[in-house]
Amino acid sequence: MMFKPTTMLALLTFVATTITASPLDNRATCAYTCGSVCYYQSDVDAAVTQGYNYYEEGEQVGSNDYPHTENNYEDIDFYVSGPYQEFPILSSYKVYTGGSPGADRVVFNTDGDLAGVVTHTGASGDDFVPCDGCCA
Repeated sequence: MMFKPTTMLALLTFVATTITASPLDNRATCAYTCGSVCYYQSDVDAAVTQGYNYYEEGEQVGSNDYPHTENNYEDIDFYVSGPYQEFPILSSYKVYTGGSPGADRVVFNTDGDLAGVVTHTGASGDDFVPCDGCCA
């Protein structure tokens, strides 16, 4: 079977691009951006699910005991009403199971509904600010 040179070039370009593309190259659509970190909706959903599962089981992980109550002292206009829990969302895109929590958090209510995504990046002291894409 013979291919036209242009067809062969297009095929080789496609194959080379497919082979060299990393999973992070597909993060073109950020649901939330915390500082310079882009989170896909699937990252957020995975963090909420993990945090809510710990919450339901009465378990906490990490030195700061996550999930724990988020008091919303900053008066962020979350998507849903509280009471709220906060849980780390990691810039490595792995689900938090302990260790350093980083700067970013998902916030969910005690029904497991996403309330928003917040970060310490750009906030004063230990406060939070909403990530881009967050909140009503």
